[in-house]
Amino acid sequence: MKIVFMGTPEFAVPSLGALAESGDEVVALIAQPDRPSGRGRKLTPPPTKQLAERLGIPVLQPSRIRTDEFIQELKKLNPDLICVVAYGKILPKAVLDLPRLGCVNVHASLLPEYRGAAPINWAIACGEKVTGVTTMMMDEGMDTGDILLKREIPIDEEDTGETLSGKLSQLGAKLLIETIELLKKRELRPQKQDESRATYAPLLKKEDGKIDWGRPAVEIENQVRGMLPWPGAFTTLDGKLLKVYKVRVSDGAGKPGVVIESNTGTIRVGTGEGTVDIQELQIEGGKRLDSKAFLAGRKINPGTVLGR
Repeated sequence: MKIVFMGTPEFAVPSLGALAESGDEVVALIAQPDRPSGRGRKLTPPPTKQLAERLGIPVLQPSRIRTDEFIQELKKLNPDLICVVAYGKILPKAVLDLPRLGCVNVHASLLPEYRGAAPINWAIACGEKVTGVTTMMMDEGMDTGDILLKREIPIDEEDTGETLSGKLSQLGAKLLIETIELLKKRELRPQKQDESRATYAPLLKKEDGKIDWGRPAVEIENQVRGMLPWPGAFTTLDGKLLKVYKVRVSDGAGKPGVVIESNTGTIRVGTGEGTVDIQELQIEGGKRLDSKAFLAGRKINPGTVLGR
């Protein structure tokens, strides 16, 4: 088959690689335009483009996909199937109707749960124990198309948004190839989504990382894990931004945001229910450190209030 692949970030890379090795022809990659990155704001190609160029796959990076020019370019490619993995835009009907077998999407949740832009992060932040990937036939809605296949995996206690994304990207690549093989054999029966079970995972905002110390300790731990790698969890210490990379629910109780213990390499903080130990952190202008190294260079007295 002739396949057009639409995907942009690192999450889409394993799926593109798997398609390139599958025996079908990837006639083009469509990705978001290059973006400024790093301290120097150097224009940087997205991860999928970097792989496509190594594989010799033609790359298109339209700033807009709802134009006649782009639709005509897509028609010239004459794809049998379009595969979409974290492309970053909702496809118009003109694109959805173009390939004879339709458009298949890989979504990083067990649909209809966690539709939207950030399903991996919100699944962790909301305390889920299980997640997975879903392949579906795309329609004009936001992750509302008919379900083709699902695979689930447990969310480990140590998982962050970053580590879980890596696991799901590999699982999604395998599921995409399986889905395509079954589509070729006409052995798939698309299933309508149960709208009554639908939940949403909206695009992350900077303020989603702000720690509310009045929440229960377990919810704060989930938030810290879920907000990695971006926007990251944060609070303040003595008026300075304090990034929090790792916490663990601990014993005891204390007032929300108040440091209870900080003299043995442990930074224990009270919450609305229970306490947490901050294990990795970074003060504004400083380096990311474990709590012991942090306290070796900066004293925090018990009674100090975080997020004041």
